[in-house]
Amino acid sequence: MLRRRRRAEEETAPSVVRGESPAPARTTGPWDADDDYPEAERVDLGGLRLPVGPGFEIQLSMAGDQVDGVIVLVEESALQVNVFAAPKRSGIWDEVRTELAREVVAAGGSAEDRDGPFGPEIAAEVPAQGQAQGRQPVRYLGVDGPRWFLRAVVSGRAAVDPEAARTLEDVVRGIVVVRGDEPMPPREAIQLRLPAEARQAMEEQQQGARQEEFRPFERGPEISEIR
Repeated sequence: MLRRRRRAEEETAPSVVRGESPAPARTTGPWDADDDYPEAERVDLGGLRLPVGPGFEIQLSMAGDQVDGVIVLVEESALQVNVFAAPKRSGIWDEVRTELAREVVAAGGSAEDRDGPFGPEIAAEVPAQGQAQGRQPVRYLGVDGPRWFLRAVVSGRAAVDPEAARTLEDVVRGIVVVRGDEPMPPREAIQLRLPAEARQAMEEQQQGARQEEFRPFERGPEISEIR
């Protein structure tokens, strides 16, 4: 009787449903727009807010008529940042990292996985472009966020000099990604845009004489386009 009663009690006992544990709060950037991120001077580029500092030059890369990325130039170093849509429940950096390494090797370069300040990254050497000979060092960084993925490419001195790299790594840490609520297929680029004052300056520039340099800000960073 005791065995039967115990078995019956086990069968009728309510089951315990374990809910999914909440995602841990971010302690460092890049940040999501919904995070409680620290205040800083940033340029609003629509899909992301980019921290700026003295001596920074900012260029926007274009895909047709759309802004698809941003490049930060500091002394002898460069940081290129692109943001993409990602699945809601999984990151894509592991997959993208494998593809990037394969492409670098296929192009005649070398690629090696290593641990970096944002997790796994690629330390690569890619064939030099233009009139330069040999290979040039490049670092590929990736960060999976909530429904977005950020890819950063570090080149120039910062690819090999930790002191120079720290400045660009701090830029990545200060970025705020504005994903938006609209549905987007994974890996689709999150579109960026010129700040309002920069768009106005560009319109005025197009109406007047063509100038060699475009500097919409009174001080600090410079924004230009590259195609």
